[in-house]
Amino acid sequence: MARRGKKKGRSVSGWVVLDKPVGMGSTEAVSKIKWLFQAEKAGHAGTLDPLASGMLPIALGEATKTVPYVQDGAKVYRFAVAWGEERSTDDLEGPVTNTSDRRPAEAEVRALLPEYTGVIMQTPPQFSAIKIAGERAYDLARDGETVDIPAREIEIGRLDLLEHNGDRSVFEVECGKGTYVRSLARDMGRDLGCFGHIAELRRVEVEPFTAEDFVTVAELEAARFGGKTDESAEETEAATDFSAIDALLVDTAAALDCLPQVAVSDDAATKIRLGNPVIIRGRDAPVEAEEACATARGKLVAIGAIEQGMFKPKRVFAG
Repeated sequence: MARRGKKKGRSVSGWVVLDKPVGMGSTEAVSKIKWLFQAEKAGHAGTLDPLASGMLPIALGEATKTVPYVQDGAKVYRFAVAWGEERSTDDLEGPVTNTSDRRPAEAEVRALLPEYTGVIMQTPPQFSAIKIAGERAYDLARDGETVDIPAREIEIGRLDLLEHNGDRSVFEVECGKGTYVRSLARDMGRDLGCFGHIAELRRVEVEPFTAEDFVTVAELEAARFGGKTDESAEETEAATDFSAIDALLVDTAAALDCLPQVAVSDDAATKIRLGNPVIIRGRDAPVEAEEACATARGKLVAIGAIEQGMFKPKRVFAG
């Protein structure tokens, strides 16, 4: 008997800006979205811990080529710090490692914020994906090892105190790539002499996406199955109708708002997709750019460089 080939997914492309619920891991979320869209390829732009909720941008198909641009974008988190306890994981998951009866006054917390704004040095948590001698720090931590993780430079655009009630403070932070919010809670607690850990964490923005782009798992399921459960829809027409769920995708090109945009003709787009450079025409066209993206009829064609008035493709996208 001939072996049955593995079923190939759809060549659907775009971004799902998922409002990830607490309790769902990032890998689990990607698998769920990939299944709902029956997509051939999927990946996410920045892990979000299971205990955290909020924005998890998931790329489908050709959009996976733009993941690095979203990963490098600024992020906004809203988080609550519980004072008086430090935990091994710097959040609610781990056991308590240090305690204090002291609680910071609101004025003390506000006075500390400037020290955590701008370019600062930060040590990632013991339970993090940082690689130490080829192994993930969280794997070593689970084995009971305490490892020396070097501090690294991060950038925090702003850190605002939203609420304070003595035992707990709520903050909003805008930060760059590589920032660990759990480390912020840990370090602020130590500086205030009272210890602290993350009690709630929600990611509300990942540049260039905003809360207006959010979509929930429930909304995606409703669009995919027309109000039926996924099990009851398996053998129905709803199981093969993707028009409603595809309408919830954010266009692939949205991830590249940070790059100069160059509009090209259909003929030029065909040449670019074959890997050929084309002359950029138009009064407002840039003459030089290390990175830019070419579009035709509003659809993404390629990412490339502009040199001496010519667009030279580096990564092309299917039409």
